[in-house]
Amino acid sequence: MTPYFSDQDVTLYLGDAAEVLPTLGAFDAVVTDPPYGETSLDWDVYPVGWPQLMTGHASSMWCFGSMRMFLDHVDDFAGWRMSQDVIWNKGTGTSPATDRFRRVHEHVLHFYRGAWRDTHHDTPRVQIMGRARSGRSSSGPGPSTHAGYGPSAWVDNGTRLVESVLYAPKDRTGAASNPTAKPVGLLELLISYSTLPGATVLDPFAGSGSTAVAARHTGRRAVLIEKREEQCEAVARRLAQGVLDLAADV
Repeated sequence: MTPYFSDQDVTLYLGDAAEVLPTLGAFDAVVTDPPYGETSLDWDVYPVGWPQLMTGHASSMWCFGSMRMFLDHVDDFAGWRMSQDVIWNKGTGTSPATDRFRRVHEHVLHFYRGAWRDTHHDTPRVQIMGRARSGRSSSGPGPSTHAGYGPSAWVDNGTRLVESVLYAPKDRTGAASNPTAKPVGLLELLISYSTLPGATVLDPFAGSGSTAVAARHTGRRAVLIEKREEQCEAVARRLAQGVLDLAADV
């Protein structure tokens, strides 16, 4: 299949993921934002069965979605195990409903297949100011056992794990072509967690192309699939700008 766009870092295909994927090989991880199927927009149709398609191409997957989407289609994820969920705090509401809490977040779930020890995972850390907030001594390694997780050792090295609730404003560059564009900075964290530099990630619902931009910023490659030609055109223009992207400032 001929790519719609291709350079040394990114390959973009125009077509339906169910038709394009059989022509592709394996990837280090899937990072994607499928249609949730929660609006009347013509493109917002949940692709039933898509998670099973991914099982033949990767063993690690980050998926954006609402709780309703995941619960309504829980059987679609039967071939995967969930390791954790991250909350994206968008800072602005998106629902027109006035009889519920103003929804300002989306879920990002990490799924894997096979043994967890064989699944690459490297949680990003950030610098902290002052003393670490912990009940354990920071004078040296402190072996301990956490129920269900096994033994671990902790040392105060001036950093802490990035927290599971992440604030990131919407992707300003991607939003020009796709109102559901995801923040490049957030995608960088997900990609860095689940892959090594030089890895290749797959996004079967390319949308605005933010996954590819994040892959470039983190030294990875990306393969994208998008069935809307106008979106492919917008992604190709965005990617042709090179590595620098305003959406990275989040």
